[in-house]
Amino acid sequence: MGMCLPCLGGAGDDVVPTPDPETRRRQLAEAAEKRQKETTYRGVKNPEAVERKKKKQEEMNKQEMTTSPSGGGGGLKVGSFI
Repeated sequence: MGMCLPCLGGAGDDVVPTPDPETRRRQLAEAAEKRQKETTYRGVKNPEAVERKKKKQEEMNKQEMTTSPSGGGGGLKVGSFI
């Protein structure tokens, strides 16, 4: 019976202290971001290429919006053909 007691004496040293709430919150947020990225790129061979293509498309859309006339005509001109 007395053989078990010395083993339990050092058990308190093996316990990992609980991190403070801010650290825990940050770790949970990082883990959630990682899971979200993994599910987003599931089945994609080259996620970096997908990101580049997505950013390029966004830039093209943004550029298209800034260069289009603000008259609301959608870039079409109406005129007479006489």
